[in-house]
Amino acid sequence: MPTLDRQDDVFILDLGDTENRFHPDWLTAVHTALDEVEKADGARALVTTATGKFFSNGLDLEWLGANGDKFQEYAISVHALFARVLALPLPTVAALQGHTFAAGAMLSLAHDFRVMRADRGYWCLPEVAISIPFTPAMSALIQSRLTPKAAHEAMTTGRRYGGEDALAAGIVDHAAPQDAVLPTAVKIAGTLAANAGDTLGTIKARMYAPALTLLRDRANPLG
Repeated sequence: MPTLDRQDDVFILDLGDTENRFHPDWLTAVHTALDEVEKADGARALVTTATGKFFSNGLDLEWLGANGDKFQEYAISVHALFARVLALPLPTVAALQGHTFAAGAMLSLAHDFRVMRADRGYWCLPEVAISIPFTPAMSALIQSRLTPKAAHEAMTTGRRYGGEDALAAGIVDHAAPQDAVLPTAVKIAGTLAANAGDTLGTIKARMYAPALTLLRDRANPLG
């Protein structure tokens, strides 16, 4: 389950040491951690990472298979996490130490910056290959954070990007050796921590208003 630590002004949210799929209990734990981050005073920033082979493999398809009648409610909860991270009034950096797939990749895009391991691991939106279309809100999130060319390729081909390829496509901001992924993310977050506050929150809310409107639509989350 997710855990939260702090190094000076930087909160470090570890998503876990498994595939870190979006089980409802996992989502609740992440929100609880974000509550603590948001309640903190003064300069602060967030780094989100994980332990092991995966950053996140996205939606909990096993849980969904057993709870198909709750899909709309589940989609609302996933969208809510994306919206919350996208609009956090503090700097955010995703430290992608392992595979980052599907909704896990979308969660990484909700962060301000991304640092990815250069030598191993993939960033991928495999929805086209597994016949799960993006919701309108997911499409809006992806397209708000990637160039049109990168979004088109990632969404329509399901390409698996290694760290250097993801950097070249503008999906991530840095590609680093394994032992430098987290320190690089913490350094970036620390240098920006003083920006935390209402002004940054307003800038993000206005910058990503169209995506946030869709992500927060509880009445028609599936389009």
